[in-house]
Amino acid sequence: MNIQFSPDDQLFREDVRQWLADNRPREQRPSVADLAACREHDTAWQKTLFDAGWAGIAWPEACGGRGLSLTRQLIWYEEYAAADVPPGGWKSVCFVGLAHAGPTLIACGEDNHKAEHLPKILDGSAVWCQGFSEPGAGSDLASLRTRGEIDGDHLVINGQKLWTSYADVADFQELLVRTDPDAQKHRGITWVVCDMKTPGITIRPIRNMAGESEFCEVFYDDVRIPLSQVIGGLNNGWRTAMSTLSFERGTAFIADQVELEHDVVKMEQLAREVHIGGRAAIAHDEIAERLAGLKAEVIALKAMTYMSISRNSNQDLPGPEGSIVRLFFAKLSQRISHFGMELLGADGLVYQGKHEELVRTYLFRYADTIAAGTEQIQRSIIGERVLGLPKSR
Repeated sequence: MNIQFSPDDQLFREDVRQWLADNRPREQRPSVADLAACREHDTAWQKTLFDAGWAGIAWPEACGGRGLSLTRQLIWYEEYAAADVPPGGWKSVCFVGLAHAGPTLIACGEDNHKAEHLPKILDGSAVWCQGFSEPGAGSDLASLRTRGEIDGDHLVINGQKLWTSYADVADFQELLVRTDPDAQKHRGITWVVCDMKTPGITIRPIRNMAGESEFCEVFYDDVRIPLSQVIGGLNNGWRTAMSTLSFERGTAFIADQVELEHDVVKMEQLAREVHIGGRAAIAHDEIAERLAGLKAEVIALKAMTYMSISRNSNQDLPGPEGSIVRLFFAKLSQRISHFGMELLGADGLVYQGKHEELVRTYLFRYADTIAAGTEQIQRSIIGERVLGLPKSR
């Protein structure tokens, strides 16, 4: 691993810190219960970032980015988390476009695809969602059954997708469909850009246990998509999808990994506020030891993130080692939230008031070991592609 912050990096950090201090929005982000308002808030902030030159820091200049190193991107994430600005990472409606679809188009798209979609992703004028998972084809993505039949110069799509975040406020979707039903399981799949306003699309929000509806079911009834919107070639979608998933598991959650450090700081503050047996919770040895353990794990995650940045700086696509960081992050985020709920005790049963965000985060983080591939999928990738173990059956 070789990641060092040069004097120029430090100057870049100071510029980021000062700009965020001067320009961070002062208003509260709307509740997720109003996704349309969240979209308006998040896309306006993304436009502000774009206009100031802070969008696509590590994207190639030819694709509208600044062409800076992943180290500079990491610095941005670190300062962003410290500045307590609007939710970044997966919490933003711009996440799929910036972290999945955009990088996939850069890696696999033609020039016309990049020209059509990348500027809109960067300036926040287009929101994307992901149409990968299906009933019966979540962890086993290659079992997807949504059909794409060629009719002239169009694909005609029929089927269903599940757990599609922000589908009801998205403009476009990265969609996987089966275009050759006779091909082997991982073949005959196509990655296509789907305009979410196309006739034949029905969206049904799914209410989760946090009381919110970020996830959706999406149904396709004779949805016609031009063949010109196929990315990576017809029947070559599995390879394109692996590019998407490599970004999702390798670099997409770097912002969230960085934010965990600040979550632990919040847990420490909470442990000083909450009293158990007449004393601050942090005064109890068991609580202090557990908090110290979480701090140590966050430091370990930070080291793993730095290692990932160093490795990914020298390759076009993130490698399978990203699954190690993704899995560790997911499990640690759940442990941190669980610790906070234990500190709250009975107050954690009240989903409103002072600790509403902590309770919401605790409930939502059950999804962390499902998103981007379940915990079991990540362990299989680590075993097979990193450790060289025999494939699981």
